[in-house]
Amino acid sequence: MTVPIVTNVLIADDHAMVRRGLRLVIDREPDLHVIAEVGDGAEAAERALAPDVHLAVLDVSMPRSTGLQAAAALQRLRPDLRVLMLSMHDDEEYLFEALRCGASGYVLKTAADRDLVEAIRAAMRGEPFIYPSGVAALIRDFVERARTGEMEPRDPLTPREVEVVKLIAESWTGEQIAKELGISPKTVERHRTNVLAKLEMSDRVALTRYAIRRGLIEP
Repeated sequence: MTVPIVTNVLIADDHAMVRRGLRLVIDREPDLHVIAEVGDGAEAAERALAPDVHLAVLDVSMPRSTGLQAAAALQRLRPDLRVLMLSMHDDEEYLFEALRCGASGYVLKTAADRDLVEAIRAAMRGEPFIYPSGVAALIRDFVERARTGEMEPRDPLTPREVEVVKLIAESWTGEQIAKELGISPKTVERHRTNVLAKLEMSDRVALTRYAIRRGLIEP
């Protein structure tokens, strides 16, 4: 996805004052613009299908349909859309579910004035954004799975695929990976497709989480 000169953002939150505050944070940046506001997940899932929306900021807890439900629907219906989850909850279960639903990041409301703009720009570059204690939760989850024997007994990836995953997680482009590994861009894309199929994943965020679990990159 090519990053637009100005990123059009949809804000979904059931509190008007929260939406107003988020709009102020976003619209003061010259490369970002709030194009729409909605008050629940169902409205968000409908409005975000329009091609003029580049990224949706969804509150986790909303009436009618939650932000998580909206994110999952949008992942199926419009996989090119970037989605960020916004929440009051510093809770690893919400974080893990947001990633499973295809979100590109998870921003705490208490730190939105500091983190939201960075998270939007990271998502538009195809990079994940996870708040520091969220990264720690991912690590704890990894350690617990290893302790209880829930880790996969055999790595399904070939050594070459592991190399590709590492570089993807480090935000290298397909052309950069091809040059680094001495293969064609088409081969890089084939490896990426095979990896996603083997791991039953759908995007770079999930691959980054896998890379952290594998110790391929530092959190």
